[in-house]
Amino acid sequence: MKPSRKPPTMADIARIAGVSPMTVSRAFRSDSLIRSETRQAILGAAEELGYVFDSTASNLRSQRTGFVAVTIPSINNANFADTVGGLSEVLEGAGMQTLLGYTNYDVHKEEQLIEQLLQRKPQAIVVTGGKHTPRARKLLENAHIPVIETWDRPAEPIGYYVGFSNAGAVRGMVDHFVAVGYRRIAFLGGDASRDTRGSDRRHGFVEAMKYHGLDPSRLIAAGTPPISMREGANAMAALLKQMPDTEAVICVSDLSAFGALAECLRRGVAVPERMAIGGFGNYEIGDICVPTLTTIDARARLIGEKAGILILSILAGTGEPGSITIAPELLVRESTR
Repeated sequence: MKPSRKPPTMADIARIAGVSPMTVSRAFRSDSLIRSETRQAILGAAEELGYVFDSTASNLRSQRTGFVAVTIPSINNANFADTVGGLSEVLEGAGMQTLLGYTNYDVHKEEQLIEQLLQRKPQAIVVTGGKHTPRARKLLENAHIPVIETWDRPAEPIGYYVGFSNAGAVRGMVDHFVAVGYRRIAFLGGDASRDTRGSDRRHGFVEAMKYHGLDPSRLIAAGTPPISMREGANAMAALLKQMPDTEAVICVSDLSAFGALAECLRRGVAVPERMAIGGFGNYEIGDICVPTLTTIDARARLIGEKAGILILSILAGTGEPGSITIAPELLVRESTR
């Protein structure tokens, strides 16, 4: 077995470059007083030795760790991936990175993650949704860093939010369905307490149906979030069995809507002639399936971009930053009139 080699140090670089270790340290911190020729000699020596600068100690001294903590409910959800992508792109432009954790739609796991992430001293934290356990909320309130709640518009934000009303977005879809003539409308999913945004969408459906004087009780559970295409298909099968006179269904997500669409096609139920279907999220699958899916575009990437811009503004102390409301867009496609 080969003996382990010690990693190269700043002293090793200093010896090759012919400078002091302090000069090496200042060069890696981009000190403007270091001459360009000296910096290049130091970086060349570091490259030759395979040296990787450890910024931890320097960051602890300056209280700037260079990263933003982020919690999302799922790592395989295209919407949340787009949000993190938009956020990361903005932060990378300022030399910052994201540290990501996922909650699996569990507020207690979110609480644990928030505590673990805060122990790493992020410069800001972005959380998905505006509903948390009391302890998680207290941790965020006492963190003394920018806190951004996304994908929601909480009545009492902890710090700032970048999001929208999930209930309001679905109310807009119900309004459209009613305007084009649908009356017997159902809602698929959003029954589980784990998915607070899904529950808000279901609540928005019920509110809108009552407002229009229509029956709000056509509610079909779809399983534990995240709702899959299979669960969407199963829920549509249950809807067709229990309430066969239903004219239209609004689904908690595009994935469940695609499952519902597939089940209708499998059973010979014409869409939209016999059953209209609407989704949520503007997933790619909704734009390429046949028929294409009517959906709500929550503008996931824009949420991340705006959150990143807000964080940089707060950290820089420029202007008077405030919460940002995103306006979802209803995309009417072939699955409805």
